[in-house]
Amino acid sequence: MSAQVLMRRRKPEEFLPKELLMLADPEWSQVEKYLDQSSWMVAECEGRIIGVCGFMAVDSSAGEIMNAAVDPAYQGKGFGKKLILLTLEQAQNDGYKKVIVRTGNSSLDQLALYQKCGFRMVRIEQDYFVNNYPEPIYENGIQCRDQVILEMYTRER
Repeated sequence: MSAQVLMRRRKPEEFLPKELLMLADPEWSQVEKYLDQSSWMVAECEGRIIGVCGFMAVDSSAGEIMNAAVDPAYQGKGFGKKLILLTLEQAQNDGYKKVIVRTGNSSLDQLALYQKCGFRMVRIEQDYFVNNYPEPIYENGIQCRDQVILEMYTRER
């Protein structure tokens, strides 16, 4: 029998594992910019955080998913999607009309996941990762060069 995974809001005093956060953003200095300004949903299994989804207000009607990551041992089981949907539900309950998410052109699984959650691609910022990250990033055998911006309106869900 497998252990139960609990989805919940992060407690204010709770530590978020750095190695988990860096799965979604390999540059720690970038993570530090939004870490304390975001609200977080977490997936917990046997007292350990195995997934995170951060949300930060952009303005009074829009917010952005800043980091969504699941421990590799738990990936492919729907926990990432559940965290994102829980975050979207909370954003809608808090009055946000639009939610944005940004990812890399090489993040094929993430692009699929966000679209399955209802996001639509709206823009590409060419060479974002080349210009803003000190080391090249490679995923799926592809250099992560461009940032893909997706958005959704919370009432569309």
